[in-house]
Amino acid sequence: MLENEERRTHTKDEQKAWKAERKELERALEALQQPLKEAGIPVMLVFEGWSAAGKGAVIARTIARLDPRNYQVLTFGPATDEEKRRPLLWPFWKGLPAKGQIAVLERSWFGRALERMEEEPKETAQLVEEINIFERQLCDDGYLILKFFLHIGQAEQRRRLEKLAGDDDTAWRVTDRDWRQNRDYVRRKEKLDLLLQATSTPHAPWHVVWNEEKGSGPLEVLRTVKAALDDALDHGVPKPAPVERAPWPLLEMPRLSQVDLSPRLSDADYDAALKKEKKRLSKLHSRLYREKVPVVIGFEGWDAAGKGGAIRRLSWALDPRGFDVVPIAAPTKDELDRHYLWRFWRQLPKDGHIVLFDRTWYGRVMVERLENLTPEARWSMAYDEINEFERSLTRWGAVVLKFWLHIDPDEQLRRFHDRENTPEKRYKITDEDWRNREKWPEYEKAVDEMLQRTSTEYAPWVIVEGNDKKYARLKVLRTVRKALEERLDS
Repeated sequence: MLENEERRTHTKDEQKAWKAERKELERALEALQQPLKEAGIPVMLVFEGWSAAGKGAVIARTIARLDPRNYQVLTFGPATDEEKRRPLLWPFWKGLPAKGQIAVLERSWFGRALERMEEEPKETAQLVEEINIFERQLCDDGYLILKFFLHIGQAEQRRRLEKLAGDDDTAWRVTDRDWRQNRDYVRRKEKLDLLLQATSTPHAPWHVVWNEEKGSGPLEVLRTVKAALDDALDHGVPKPAPVERAPWPLLEMPRLSQVDLSPRLSDADYDAALKKEKKRLSKLHSRLYREKVPVVIGFEGWDAAGKGGAIRRLSWALDPRGFDVVPIAAPTKDELDRHYLWRFWRQLPKDGHIVLFDRTWYGRVMVERLENLTPEARWSMAYDEINEFERSLTRWGAVVLKFWLHIDPDEQLRRFHDRENTPEKRYKITDEDWRNREKWPEYEKAVDEMLQRTSTEYAPWVIVEGNDKKYARLKVLRTVRKALEERLDS
């Protein structure tokens, strides 16, 4: 993809024509902002390229006439200390634009992946897969991704770096890394070419822009952006082709109707075991921090099944400085305006820390499915998207556990009445709880399918027999403790 073009001199008339066309395209983009907003199409303009290739100037021309309220420019240099402690794609999920908005990225996941590949060449295939999954998931959700690589030759790059370095006002922009890149231009070009080809897809292709000649690069970018926006407004955002995947490494799971809910614990046995488990978990938490192992734990279950109680007992064993509890309610407008996984990616922990999700991304295939909040075409994709998300977390190094707290309808009814009749618990019972109870058979069917299709070797579901709260709470603690021991002692 990275072929050098011959330099040629353009006449003044050609330069004048370029300028006139550029201004016309800038006005056209300005006029497209409102239709994009009305259509709810989120746009990501990605700019990569050689050092000194002119990314800043091209971006400036691209957004010259856009309303600043409709776009945001995000600059990604080398990963910060905060970003190094989270998954590679975390900052880019955080920066997703809302529907009808434009995100302009100076450098992106492409550059970060290239840095990682140079440090760990064995990770190349995995990183390419992560990039392609990220872009495919966004395009499936209606995002328009336009990627530009600004290309210049080695001699031109050296000339530009020398010019920048020779000016006191711009010398700070030239780093040792830039000079190394120029000296190693040929080898780096080969790596770039391979990565560009591996991550250029029909729904998110790379546009290589030769940017040595003044005015030609910005004009080519404007032409490409204008054509893509027109096409998206007329025909919709390009959708990825169906993906052929290897079978997921699924664990065999029972149906909820097959789960024995009779296990119980005496108060004495519970108190003794709880004290023991808390002590062991506390020590493990310190080891997690020292060894920088992140932990992601999700809690789902029937209304009144005891999620809150299980989370509280687990939190008692943990250092409050090293974990967060994230309650998930109905999505806000900001959350509805972005990919459904956005709000979960944003809450991922730093390495060495733990996050407990009180309800999770599985709402996509339960509530959103059964309440017709999401079209079937989208929620049916979520099983694979979720498996990809959780695999990405484990590849990063996270321990991922998911608990389904299970009770029977009679126990739920008893707890509902207890909440209604206890003033300090009354806030816990809502009309929605009663409404969901009426749909128990439909929810049970959806949960069974969820368990069957998303309990993987790397992110297993654990069904917790919850009719006895003490038994359920202890099972959660023991399961977490055993999973952490297995990981830390492996």
